[in-house]
Amino acid sequence: MSQKEHIRDYKAPAGGWGALKSVTKSWLGSENAFRNLRIMLKTNQNGGFDCPGCAWGESPEDGMVKFCENGAKAVNWEATNRRVDPDFFATYSVSDLKQQTDYWLEYQGRLTHPMRYDATTDRYVDTSWEDAFALIAKHLNDLDSPDQAEFYTSGRASNEAAYLYQLFVRAFGTNNFPDCSNMCHEASAIAMFDTIGVGKGTVVFQDLEEADAIFVIGQNPGTNHPRMLDPLREAVKRGAQVICLNPLKERGLERFQNPQLPIEMLRNGSEPTNTAYFRPALGGDMAVFRGMAKFLLNWDREAQKNGEPAVFDHAFIQEHTSGLDDYLNTVDATSWAHIVEQSGLTIEEIEVLARMYRRADKVVMCWAMGLTQHRHSVPIIQEIVNLQLLRGNVGKAGAGLSPVRGHSNVQGDRTMGINENPSEAFLNALEKRFQFQVPRMHGHNTVQAIQAMEEKRAKVFIGLGGNFAQATPDTPRTHGALSNCELTVHIATKLNRSHLVTGHEALILPCLGRTEIDQQAEGPQGVTVEDTFSMVHISYGQLKPRSPMLRSETAIVAGIAKATLGNHPVDWDWVVADYSRIRDLIADTIPGFDNFNEKIKHPGGFHLGNAAANRMWNTPSSKAQFRANALPTQLVKESVLENGDKPDLILQTMRAHDQYNTTVYGLDDRYRGVFGLREVVFANEADIRRLGFEPGEKVDLVSLWDDGRERRVSDFVLVAYDIPPGQAAAYYPETNPLVPLESYGDRTFTPTSKFIAIKLEKAKPSMMIPTQQS
Repeated sequence: MSQKEHIRDYKAPAGGWGALKSVTKSWLGSENAFRNLRIMLKTNQNGGFDCPGCAWGESPEDGMVKFCENGAKAVNWEATNRRVDPDFFATYSVSDLKQQTDYWLEYQGRLTHPMRYDATTDRYVDTSWEDAFALIAKHLNDLDSPDQAEFYTSGRASNEAAYLYQLFVRAFGTNNFPDCSNMCHEASAIAMFDTIGVGKGTVVFQDLEEADAIFVIGQNPGTNHPRMLDPLREAVKRGAQVICLNPLKERGLERFQNPQLPIEMLRNGSEPTNTAYFRPALGGDMAVFRGMAKFLLNWDREAQKNGEPAVFDHAFIQEHTSGLDDYLNTVDATSWAHIVEQSGLTIEEIEVLARMYRRADKVVMCWAMGLTQHRHSVPIIQEIVNLQLLRGNVGKAGAGLSPVRGHSNVQGDRTMGINENPSEAFLNALEKRFQFQVPRMHGHNTVQAIQAMEEKRAKVFIGLGGNFAQATPDTPRTHGALSNCELTVHIATKLNRSHLVTGHEALILPCLGRTEIDQQAEGPQGVTVEDTFSMVHISYGQLKPRSPMLRSETAIVAGIAKATLGNHPVDWDWVVADYSRIRDLIADTIPGFDNFNEKIKHPGGFHLGNAAANRMWNTPSSKAQFRANALPTQLVKESVLENGDKPDLILQTMRAHDQYNTTVYGLDDRYRGVFGLREVVFANEADIRRLGFEPGEKVDLVSLWDDGRERRVSDFVLVAYDIPPGQAAAYYPETNPLVPLESYGDRTFTPTSKFIAIKLEKAKPSMMIPTQQS
């Protein structure tokens, strides 16, 4: 076993010297260290480029360094000098490449030429853009129905590329838009549409600076959106409450050392990022919030009885909401025994949370995929909304609802119409503007697309970015489904596993990255993105493209569209020559984008606006709607228990620190003390011993489901970790094979990656990983 593979305690704060060391390693590894250091200063700056990493919004101050450790890694990963060119593919067959790790594949560098898979030689070979577009057009036009094609989108696509993509696909005749949103915040959108009439957060950056309390729920900012750490610690310093609810103790939610503060770095200081930390059971958050509501209800009744100030904001409730009585009846009917058992917290802990919430006049609730990847995710998030409505914490400064999005433009892509179930208003606007009959039937989401390919009802797959084969659940089934296709197409900057899971024919189309100059017929172009606070801003690439053969995502989409449809419903070459023309089309069809080209000239861009933040409720009742959802009877699937299977542990999948989505920048997860390996499973030491194992031992993880399929991953190292009993955690995509395709959220089809019932079995032969104490 290599000495680089070990487990040891990491006692330093988030950020700090560890972040600087990691960034330096990333810069040097890019083989363009000095150039990349210079362009980093253009990251998230006016006239520069938008970070290709997370969707966290920008602070309003000018002149600041506005990138974090993971943002620096994303830029250096993209702006590498290493190249994956035709000579590379001549050296390695697809079968050879399949033997490599995901990390090795992406580390090889930037894709440089359009490539076509040659099944006879099992190699990708050089092709021309014209031939690639013609091959796609032939397959699409030969389909019996447009619904036999799947059009996937990653959250990094720009607004301009996404808009043209949805326009082309709807003109082609389908709403099949499986999208990365299906796998992350679908529950947030559905839950908030139901309750407040808007599927986006109501919070802007300034609200975090004014809040009396910020709840950080089911998310790990230190790894997933590190720029959030600074406003959290600033909130603590000014006396606000920052309350974290997360099963794992995450370093970024404990302490943060800001690498951009020299004095703090020199004295090796750090500041706390929370004032209270609670660790609910996986899937138990709804019960926590129900318990808080139950305390608030009892206190409000006592206050009214005693003539004291009310706990609820009755004036807000009366004017702006409906459904309160049904909701409070449901709260009354929920037993404390059920709440405590399911929440994983004691009644005393829930009371402390309720008192913290009651004392704060202005509360922001933030959450991420710890809440959205469960069967009952929509009710969980609606319970948060209910709690906020009880005290009028929606539609006032310093308060609101904030689903923290992941990839840099995942929210913007949905705004642009990347949606398998679009609104009638959006479809009507397209039809009016472009004068063609748009498809009205609901399309396929990600799970449905995999099922359609598996059953050979879908024959063409086109991926606009991303790593579909690895990001999705039930990995062997997903790979088999993609292999059933007649054609698979991937638009990408780097080689990844999806490119090796080919249909009968396959293409890799290399595109520009966010960091690169996008030169079109009428000059260099900027693209726009929308961050988690609904701020829209423009991004200009700064670097010469890694290859003269690269095309922008926007130009590639237009090239496919022209080859398939001709100049219908637009002149594709004309709109791509100047992206302002695409933005004019967006302004014509999507509310909030009027004068789009003028608005983005303002430094920092513009805010799209949010009706619910202004207490305008786009619901059937024109009021915010309390939702009376019962707590689940139990969280493990009933049919699994009926089969007599009792899980050893409940597993959640998660990122390592050196990772963004399926992109693995390195093999260390320093905050959790794992170095040089990824096949690990974190569990409570008492659980490890209860199940007959030892820390450091290797095990197989076996998923419990009732369809007769075996779902197993092998040779995972048991890591004793500070995690609540009965729980486990491991990295994706390595554990995505354990997530059954049919295990998804009610109404959302989002995989239940934060709640997987598993058994542990001894790996054979058993091996041990050395443990080093720091």
